[in-house]
Amino acid sequence: MMKRKREEKEDMDIVWQTPANPPHPHDYVVRNGIRFVKPYYFEFIAHVKNRWAGKTIVDLFAEEFKGRPYEYYVSAVQCGRIQVDGEIVPVSYIVKSSQKISHFLHRHEPPVLACEVPILQKEPDVLTVCKPPSVPVHPCGQYRKNTVVGILQAEHGLAPLFPVHRLDRLVSGLLILARNASKADIFRQQIEAGLVRKQYIAKVVGEFPEDELLVDANIDYNAREGRSTAEVRDSAKGKAASTKFTRISTNGTESIILCEPITGRTHQIRVHLQCSGHPIANDLLYISEQTVDRSIKGLSADRSASITDASLKSNFEEKVLNECEENSNGDFSIDPMCTNCPNLAPKGYDGNEEGLWLHCIRYSGPGWTYECPYPDWAKLS
Repeated sequence: MMKRKREEKEDMDIVWQTPANPPHPHDYVVRNGIRFVKPYYFEFIAHVKNRWAGKTIVDLFAEEFKGRPYEYYVSAVQCGRIQVDGEIVPVSYIVKSSQKISHFLHRHEPPVLACEVPILQKEPDVLTVCKPPSVPVHPCGQYRKNTVVGILQAEHGLAPLFPVHRLDRLVSGLLILARNASKADIFRQQIEAGLVRKQYIAKVVGEFPEDELLVDANIDYNAREGRSTAEVRDSAKGKAASTKFTRISTNGTESIILCEPITGRTHQIRVHLQCSGHPIANDLLYISEQTVDRSIKGLSADRSASITDASLKSNFEEKVLNECEENSNGDFSIDPMCTNCPNLAPKGYDGNEEGLWLHCIRYSGPGWTYECPYPDWAKLS
């Protein structure tokens, strides 16, 4: 009875966050050049898709969200951390289409490089910043506070912000953010009308041709593998894509080039450079025709380590036997049900990564131009 009362008190002390809770400076921990987010309690909300309907609540989570062991989902349903339409249900409950599912969990965000987000230009309707590598632009996947938008809100009180364009997580450089929806819509219309010119620089392998090079090849993105492939222009696969490349400098071993994507496809510049025979010099995903084995390398968030269900199960069972206790470093409280505690980062992320040698330097449109300084790696010795 005493144990149950203590657990009930702990549950009452938990502050559950939703997307409405803004990030704060004290949410972050910086260690050895890496920015971590203190784990926090968060309510994930989803609605039952048609293909999920008819499954038990536990089977649904175990089959669709494989990052945790089956035993975790059983316990989460039993203790009310997984609910349907705001109600606690039995593990045998059969879900129906469109029902609201809430998953209350101890959220651990992946770490990013602890670089500042320098503000380049601040106007009434527009904000431009130099996006650091490894930091996503906006909340997506496991990232929420460890994003450019989250950091700007936490450190500068800047909100709301509407990203005008996106940069891949590992790409750095100019990022334009509208400060209201109407300005964002103006930018969107100009981009869709083909009125915006985009310029990047990259450091690539080898001596790039001196003459301007136009690569015109379809881009076919495979979301499951997280990579794109180039297809011939008239192929039924992929989407049409064109990129213009111009050499800026070379030392015979590597080259700095100007990249001007005419279209905007996923990993377009990276794939078109691979097509040219001069991939980005530190792009392990496209440095060769063979995909890098991400699960074996395990060096970055782009190559997160795979964790077997057996190891997760063992890890989970060990933790639920322990009482809730304060982490030894005082940064956050350990949750006995959490499959990531006592680590700051989630499974598979060790923060050991570098940014891609691809940097956005300039966007220009009707009557406007925004620029970003060159990075240090753009100087060839």
